[in-house]
Amino acid sequence: MTQENRIDRRFTKLRSEGRKALVTYIVAGDGGLENTVPLMHQLVASGSDLIELGVPFSDPMAEGPVIQKGHERALAHKSSLRKCLQLVKEFRQRDSETPVILMGYANPIEKMGAEQFADAARDAGVDGALTVDLPAEEAGPLNELLKARNLRNIFLLTPTTSDERIEAITGLASGFVYYVSLKGVTGAGHLDLESVRDKLEHIRGFTELPLCVGFGIKDGTSARAASEHGDGAVVGSVLVSAIGEARDAAAAKDNVAALVGEIRTALDQ
Repeated sequence: MTQENRIDRRFTKLRSEGRKALVTYIVAGDGGLENTVPLMHQLVASGSDLIELGVPFSDPMAEGPVIQKGHERALAHKSSLRKCLQLVKEFRQRDSETPVILMGYANPIEKMGAEQFADAARDAGVDGALTVDLPAEEAGPLNELLKARNLRNIFLLTPTTSDERIEAITGLASGFVYYVSLKGVTGAGHLDLESVRDKLEHIRGFTELPLCVGFGIKDGTSARAASEHGDGAVVGSVLVSAIGEARDAAAAKDNVAALVGEIRTALDQ
């Protein structure tokens, strides 16, 4: 029997309370490595339920221009996968409950070594990984390594994912499934809420995992609408933009607090 981890416990708690999950994304090292952990604590204080910590990469192909710039700023601050793990360890000194997912690309994991990555992630207090460019057909070995350490493997589904691939992906996925509500890169376009509803209902025929909706969520109104038929909303580009536009670390925290607080209030209404 699979042992529960923080992600499972958080979704169980939210469901029992009849509340939607607010999943927030920032890039580790964006705004300075020394400011990432304070920003993570601010996300939680303002109402975030789960944190996706972006692992900076030189070619973040799934990201729109806003998050690409966040990766560039983080790399300029010498952020890396190893430093991300150190930041999670530091975050855990004060927060032992909020789930943290490392969201990134396969290259840094391959460079570190998948088994070493899985060990280091577990030891740092990471709860799961979302590897954007790792297809289901190649995800088996990492999946087994994560599962053996009670870590969850989060996967993306899109509006164009075929039933055959939905079945393959949900067969591997754990923790929750991230439904990409738009075709294209992060931060693009406008939500087609009818399409989101229909696709989520269809995906529920394949899995009992929580379904969280991301891409195109910019404020409380869009978060509430997008998550109406799912289990939560994922918010990223608007937060990365707020960090990038801030004049200093204090302003970045204030910007993040205001955005997350407004979205949390809307989700709870």
